[in-house]
Amino acid sequence: MDNKPTNPNDNRKNGNNNNRRNSLLPLIAITLALTVGIQYLSLYLGGANTRSATQEIMYSEFMDLVEDGKVEQVILQDGNLEITLKDDATYTDQTGNTYDDTVTLFTVDLGEENLGTWLHDHGIRFTEPYVPQMSPIMELMIGYILPVLIMVFALSLLFRFMAKKGGGIGGIGNVGKSNAKVYMEKQTGVTFADVAGQDEAKESLEEIIDFLHNPARYTAIGAKLPKGALLVGSPGTGKTLLAKAVAGEANVPFFSISGSGFVEMFVGVGASRVRDLFQEAAKVAPCIIFIDEIDAIGKTRDTRFGGNDEREQTLNQLLAEMDGFDPSKGIIVLAATNRPEVLDKALLRPGRFDRRITVDRPNLAGRLKTLEVHTRKIRLAEDVDLNKIAQATAGCVGADLANMVNEAALRAVRHGRHAVNQEDLLESFEVVIAGTEKKGTVITEAEKRIIAYHEVGHALVAAKQKNAQPVTKITIVPHTQGALGYTLNLPEEEKFLMSKEDILAEIRTLLAGRSAEEVVCNTQTSGAANDIERATELAQNLVARFGMSDEFDMMALGSVNSQYLDGSYSMNCAQETYAAADRVVAQIIRQCHQEARQLLMDNREMLDAVAQYLLKKETITGQEMMAILEGRDPEQAEYFGITPGSSAPKDRSIEPPARSIHIISEPVAAPGALDAPQDPGTEPSQDTAPAAESNAQEGSTSSQEPDASPDAAPKE
Repeated sequence: MDNKPTNPNDNRKNGNNNNRRNSLLPLIAITLALTVGIQYLSLYLGGANTRSATQEIMYSEFMDLVEDGKVEQVILQDGNLEITLKDDATYTDQTGNTYDDTVTLFTVDLGEENLGTWLHDHGIRFTEPYVPQMSPIMELMIGYILPVLIMVFALSLLFRFMAKKGGGIGGIGNVGKSNAKVYMEKQTGVTFADVAGQDEAKESLEEIIDFLHNPARYTAIGAKLPKGALLVGSPGTGKTLLAKAVAGEANVPFFSISGSGFVEMFVGVGASRVRDLFQEAAKVAPCIIFIDEIDAIGKTRDTRFGGNDEREQTLNQLLAEMDGFDPSKGIIVLAATNRPEVLDKALLRPGRFDRRITVDRPNLAGRLKTLEVHTRKIRLAEDVDLNKIAQATAGCVGADLANMVNEAALRAVRHGRHAVNQEDLLESFEVVIAGTEKKGTVITEAEKRIIAYHEVGHALVAAKQKNAQPVTKITIVPHTQGALGYTLNLPEEEKFLMSKEDILAEIRTLLAGRSAEEVVCNTQTSGAANDIERATELAQNLVARFGMSDEFDMMALGSVNSQYLDGSYSMNCAQETYAAADRVVAQIIRQCHQEARQLLMDNREMLDAVAQYLLKKETITGQEMMAILEGRDPEQAEYFGITPGSSAPKDRSIEPPARSIHIISEPVAAPGALDAPQDPGTEPSQDTAPAAESNAQEGSTSSQEPDASPDAAPKE
């Protein structure tokens, strides 16, 4: 006896046909019940309308009306005599109600043989209308079958529309169905060739894909297919992009859904969607399921109050499904999150997510490869050196680099060029980290001088310290994220550790802006607010997390809450220890502040020289500052591949933003402590504009990574 192999596609088609048949039967039953109900309702309402327009009388009363000459005509209809009165005739019944010709009177036909002759003798018109006989089958089809078909068609269209919208009540409209997007082969348009800088993560995922394509290679040695892999990393590092690349490389069905797509307002919807997702995946296995932002449903279950809310039911169902499916079927679950510390421990254990793949910030080589990927479709000028751009963008993630390349292309178009040059890339990098220039800001001469000394204070203290990051750029041009100016410090080489000397040098650099205000202008402004916040945070980490203080030795006073987001932490110590730690932090801040002031006082001539040059140019590079400190010509300094006379204006190495936006310097008398003599070479600008009163603001530079963080400048 021959055993023919069964075709899974045929089984799938048969299953789909059975599902359609089973879903159509209830729809027909509902429609039939509605049709019968509507028929009886129409008959009842028709009878009610007929009764309201007619009045039944006795046969003897009908004979009296005929004898009195009040009848106009008589119609024999369905065994009744319908009587129409003359225009001026009326009929009064026994209760005293009077009826005229607008009401049709009727009585039962008694079948008298001489009725026609009698009516004719009294001059009354009478007739019996012809009613054609219809087949009972036709009556059934018109009265019941046709309405049923019409209503089935209308309801099926309604339910299909509700299913597409994802709505419905009580299961109508597929509310419990999974709304995961299904990709096949290269439909996402992304492959591993489009992902750079994440070689370790790609290697792990490539092995999983190879397992799906060639399972015999692994099962021959006894290896089992991993059930799941968790992608962990900071926002913008490329977790979702890696998942899309898996879809492009896998050649198997790829289900993609967000964690928030499971839970809605209806109870039990999340668990139902999890069940449906794994059922659909089992039908087309081998396949890959990708759950983005899994922390939306995978948070640690709350055991304090014993609750069992919708999110916990969804998580419980997900745990059960990941335990229940057979790994030999080839179902792999990928998930992405930037908050792994909040996930439930049962979700992270081996057997559910066997691998934890860290998608970290790219290093120098990774940034170079990422730039090469994002510039493949960009027309580049001959002077573009992506290696220099990779050095300048330390700390940036893949999303930052993609945004930077796009901004550079937009800038080239705005300037009427057909190719992106080196200057476009560098300027767009500053737009990404510091925002765009605020063209409508009005700055007085006194404030402009304070801003310049504030920023040069940052740069000079950084240049005079051994462990500080070198200065890349100084500007007093207002930016949307860089306050009224910023100092950009970027590392010369990749560093993954910070020593105590590095942290103290960074604190001195941050506090040098306020120190310069005190040394030169004998005042304090609100522009140092962000500098103080960041310096205090570094000092707190030094004491509470890094174990670098003599008072607490290597005692951990705090724990990190969100490593891949803002890096915040909470203190886990007694109140007395917390207060003692605050005193140590204050002592570190005070000591670094004094050291920064002393450095500026010892190098006052250099401070004045750089500040005068900055007031003249309004934006200078770190190489220009170092040329001034070393006694060289700052106009000949190179800036990350931009040489004087290449693509920049003749009088400087980079475009002066302030020349194009005309920042106004209004000559006003410096009040009080600001009444310091003006330095030569800082004459007020001749440009004029209506005076505008700026609102006082605090420094608003957002906290960045240590290797790419512009310092805030003073504000009003």
